Amino acid sequence: MEKWTPKHEAPEPLEGPVVATVVGGTVLWFVLFLAQLPFYGWFADRGQTWWVWTPLAGAGLGLIGIWYVRGRDAALKRHAAAARAEGVSGAEAAGSTLGAGSGEADRPS
Repeated sequence: MEKWTPKHEAPEPLEGPVVATVVGGTVLWFVLFLAQLPFYGWFADRGQTWWVWTPLAGAGLGLIGIWYVRGRDAALKRHAAAARAEGVSGAEAAGSTLGAGSGEADRPS
């Protein structure tokens, strides 16, 4: 099977407004629950009450998802800020070491 499998790099993961997407999905599940709530008797008569409770479960899981993606987003921002700070301090250290005493680091090329 390996000889028929194409060998290429995986594409970069797509990043988008993840928090907004999860919040929107959670709101949609909750609206679906509220829309079906007036018909609870109709669903109960037919033994189909799971149609009412499924959107509520989706909204509950969406709340967990919001908590998760907000934490993930905050961690990604902290990591990016730390990488920028490390890159800036590393560049300053390299510049001061290379041009120490000769003044060449200050002179434009």
